[in-house]
Amino acid sequence: MKTYKDIDKIPSGCASELLTPGALVLEGGGWKGLYTAGVLDAMMEEHVNLSSVVGVSAGALCSLCYVAGQIGWSARINLSYRHDTNYCGLGAFRRDHGITGFSYLFDTILKVMPLDEDRLFSPKRRLAVSATNLQTGKAVYFEKGHCDLYRAVQASASVPYISEPVLIDGVPYLDGGCAEKIPYPWAEQCGEKKIVVVRTRDAAFRRKSGAPSLAEKANRNYPESVRSLKSANDNYNTMADALQADADSGKIYMISPSRHINVKRFDGNMEKLGELYWLGYHDAHSQMKDLKAFLKF
Repeated sequence: MKTYKDIDKIPSGCASELLTPGALVLEGGGWKGLYTAGVLDAMMEEHVNLSSVVGVSAGALCSLCYVAGQIGWSARINLSYRHDTNYCGLGAFRRDHGITGFSYLFDTILKVMPLDEDRLFSPKRRLAVSATNLQTGKAVYFEKGHCDLYRAVQASASVPYISEPVLIDGVPYLDGGCAEKIPYPWAEQCGEKKIVVVRTRDAAFRRKSGAPSLAEKANRNYPESVRSLKSANDNYNTMADALQADADSGKIYMISPSRHINVKRFDGNMEKLGELYWLGYHDAHSQMKDLKAFLKF
């Protein structure tokens, strides 16, 4: 199985348990989430452990290691198991009817690379992940302590068009990015005064208007979901504009790739994926002084 050649250079260790008041927002983006993994590892190394976290899709998966305080956990899994078909590929599709093998991740990989679940599920820290309710077409936030967190993460990161909906309390859900690609509204509602947003696209990136051609065909049983998908790109662009304005005014702090990235949603090039991790890691370290000043660290 092909792994990243510099996997042994990925940092490791446990983050400080000292919490910093604030909300962290994690965008999705498939394998572009390795940028987020790099940012979070740098933050943990610098003892920036925000008290509230919300993630969608790949951001939801990354949120687990950040709240558990495990530096390098997310990167090691993705840069080790990318070409294990049970984690990403045919084996995953057979087990979980989607591109990602969540049962393999939670039932098998976690035995090899366990999460600190005592810390992850501690009530000292809030964690929410968003998924799209296919019946309403709207984003729903699942918060730990009030849901099956791993099931919610699976729903949040189940790619549309090729994944079977994930049922939670009898309601079908898919990738939270179908309705809301950056879960910023939760952070605004959570009561924290400081908000940090981690993007997986450079700040200038905007999406093409309209919905993918598969939207209506793949979701014909869920008309509200189709309606949501049709407006998702325009909503993303509106939110990206608003986030940039808020970052420029100092209302929020935003970390985004310092250069255009050419990693595709399902990219399998391990060197490109490794480079993306280090880009996030170094981008965050280079901004750490400003980030801490924003947080009044």
